[in-house]
Amino acid sequence: MKKIIALGVIAVIAVLVAVFGRDLLDLYRLQTYITTSTEAYQAERGNWPHLTDACTGCHGSHGNSLNPTYPSLAGQPAAYLSAQLRNFASGQRLAPHMGPLAMTLSPDEIDLLAKFYARQSVGADAAVSPDEGLKGQGKQLVQTRGCTACHGAQLMGHDAFPRLASQGQDYLLAQLNAFASGKRIEPTGAMQAMAAALSAQERQAIAAYLAALVPQPR
Repeated sequence: MKKIIALGVIAVIAVLVAVFGRDLLDLYRLQTYITTSTEAYQAERGNWPHLTDACTGCHGSHGNSLNPTYPSLAGQPAAYLSAQLRNFASGQRLAPHMGPLAMTLSPDEIDLLAKFYARQSVGADAAVSPDEGLKGQGKQLVQTRGCTACHGAQLMGHDAFPRLASQGQDYLLAQLNAFASGKRIEPTGAMQAMAAALSAQERQAIAAYLAALVPQPR
C-alpha cells in the first residue's frame, strides 16, 4: 500500500513538473533576481526608506542636479560631503533645509550618503552661461588664483576639497559671494581671502567657467 501511495505521489509530481515546470522555473528565477537586486540596492543605499530619497528633489537623480541653484553631489569626494553634512548639523554652515535634515542623520548615515554620492558618475551641467567672453575671463582667473592647487588639476576635487567642474553656475556664484561676505567660512581662510579679493563681475566669470567645464575622470 505504501509503495502504491509513493508511486502515486511521484506520478503527481511528474505531472505537475511536466505541466508547470517552465512556470515554476521562471518564478524561481524571478524570486532570485528580486532577492539579488534588493540586496545590492540596500547595500548601496541602505534599508528602506532610503536616505537618498530625501536628497533627490533638490540634488537630482544620483546627485546630478538639474537646478543650478542646488549643488550636484555626484562625484564629490566622500570626505568633503561628510564634513559638510557635519557642518550643517552643528550649525557651522547654515542652510534652512540642510541644517534640520543633517541633524537627523547618524554618523553611519552620513558616511553612507557621502560614499554613495562619491561613487556616482558626474553629468555635464546643461544650464551654463553662453557668454564665451565671461568664460574666458573666468578661465584666466582660475589659472592665476591657484584654484587647482586645492581642487585638483581638472578641478574635480579630492579629499576635503570639493569638485568645482560642472557644478551649478548659480550655486557656485552664491558660494563665492558667501565666502566674500563672510557668511560662509572654511578652516584655512583661503576661500574667504580669495573670494573677497574678487570683484562681483570676476566671481560671475569664475562661476560661468567652472560650470561649463566638462567633468573628467580622476
